Amino acid sequence: MGSRLYVGNLPFSANEEAVRELFAQDGREVAEVKLITDRDSGRPRGFGFVEMGNSEHADAAISALNGFSMDGRALTVNEARERSGGGGGRGRGGGGFDRY
Repeated sequence: MGSRLYVGNLPFSANEEAVRELFAQDGREVAEVKLITDRDSGRPRGFGFVEMGNSEHADAAISALNGFSMDGRALTVNEARERSGGGGGRGRGGGGFDRY
């Protein structure tokens, strides 16, 4: 198992520092926290990724925090999966049109 975790159903008030503190409880090592924001408005999208120090800390965080209530919202915490195939990226592949 990897050490990168997906964290969903975050309250919109959550910030990277609060998420880091939550995941670092019980001596777990947190390498990086990245909360995803809307590209246009800059507002939080309610999910993010946490890179743990090692896979044992990642397993412990999943066990402790999946379903944990943060500001009244039950978190979803599981191993992050790589995006699977298919375009959709702005200006790449997609509809066969070149952008100049």
